[in-house]
Amino acid sequence: MLYEMQHGGNMFGYVVINKPEMKFKDFDVYRSFYCGLCRELREKYGIAGQISLNYDMTFVILLLSGLYEPPVQKGTTRCIVHPIVKQAVRKNEITEYAADMNLLLTYYKCMDDWSDEKKLLRLAYAKLLENGDKKAEAAYSEKSQKILSLLNQLSRWEEDGETDIDKMSGCFGRIMEEIFAYRHDNWEPTLRRLGFYLGKFIYLLDAYDDVEKDAETGNYNPFSEDYIMEGFEERVRQLLMMMMAEACREFEKLPIIKYADILRNILYSGVWCRFQTVSKKRREEQEKNHVRSI
Repeated sequence: MLYEMQHGGNMFGYVVINKPEMKFKDFDVYRSFYCGLCRELREKYGIAGQISLNYDMTFVILLLSGLYEPPVQKGTTRCIVHPIVKQAVRKNEITEYAADMNLLLTYYKCMDDWSDEKKLLRLAYAKLLENGDKKAEAAYSEKSQKILSLLNQLSRWEEDGETDIDKMSGCFGRIMEEIFAYRHDNWEPTLRRLGFYLGKFIYLLDAYDDVEKDAETGNYNPFSEDYIMEGFEERVRQLLMMMMAEACREFEKLPIIKYADILRNILYSGVWCRFQTVSKKRREEQEKNHVRSI
């Protein structure tokens, strides 16, 4: 269940912008950092690394870039998605860090899927990423060991059928905490708490998103016993609101001016887009089933 892989990559794709509510100039900046991460993954890890691209790491880049304001390299690029018109690209030292974290998570998740469910495609993809994983592990040995240990813990609890949603989401929150903790400085505790609560939000939303599918396939989901109960939707909404309230509280403690409008668009609006989409789909399915039963 955990963070189903997005177009071949890892992670989750829940930390996204609300594009209709974003200014054109802010969208251009956001997209240029997204394209920068795409190029970084391609240059460091080849096409196999590039297809692990996701929106969540773009948020990490913008957040840490807004806080630390490292020098930014600007340029343009062409790619398969945009072969004719060159796209603006922004990259910095945090883009490199995010690419490494992205690679680590993708590789670990592929190996976990192979271990748990013997998914051959995941094993094959992991083999393509193996050399890159060794490089990233060497560069961030302490961090990579912590992340791997937490993922293994999460996997063991899933195998045991753990139903404590706070325990499960908290474990994933600690993984995100490690990714957000870019430096050992005064901002580390705040960044860790922000990462922790955002990680819990992501885990809960992913479980909510996948619960029907997991129930059908027999895959683990912490909501598998709750989703048919009355009030399930409202319970999940309240949990998600609590997690985002805590995440936003930590964000507002950071002295971020650059990219602040983009980050607030994501935290206060964008992250709810997927929840609304899933909720609408679930209501429509329930109405169809109700009509059939009449």
